[in-house]
Amino acid sequence: PPRILTLEEPVLHMDHCIAFAVHGNPAPTLHWLHNGQVLRETEIIRMEFYQQGEVSEGCLLFNKPTHYNNGNYTIVATNQLGSANQTIKGHFLEKPFPVVSGLFSFQMQYTPNFLCIESNAFSFQVSIAVGLAAFACVLLVVLFIMINKYGRRSKFGMKG
Repeated sequence: PPRILTLEEPVLHMDHCIAFAVHGNPAPTLHWLHNGQVLRETEIIRMEFYQQGEVSEGCLLFNKPTHYNNGNYTIVATNQLGSANQTIKGHFLEKPFPVVSGLFSFQMQYTPNFLCIESNAFSFQVSIAVGLAAFACVLLVVLFIMINKYGRRSKFGMKG
């Protein structure tokens, strides 16, 4: 059955890397869990490894991780003879708006005002802005037509 030889905390090289080494014959399939949920590879998180004999060595790579990527990372190695898993804590960044606690027993969390707009109020504001823009466009077209129609004739028969 597979056996996890090493699993190291995240280290910053070119990208952040959780290094691992897994031994198994036949070669195990590897997948990752983040806080108990299956981790899908994206352009931000990807796994790179190479097989050398019965040992698979590699990294779970993070391209510019944020506080959303903090948590427990579990590598799961499975082959026909069994499976093995091991977990490590990954901490990349602090939350940008931490919970503020004072002398009182309540806690307060800062949320920017622009994130608190209701969708109905926002859609009403957008419709007002679109209406004003359409009115301005129509007014400019009417002014352009009037200037072209009446602006060509010189007044009092004077030639310019």
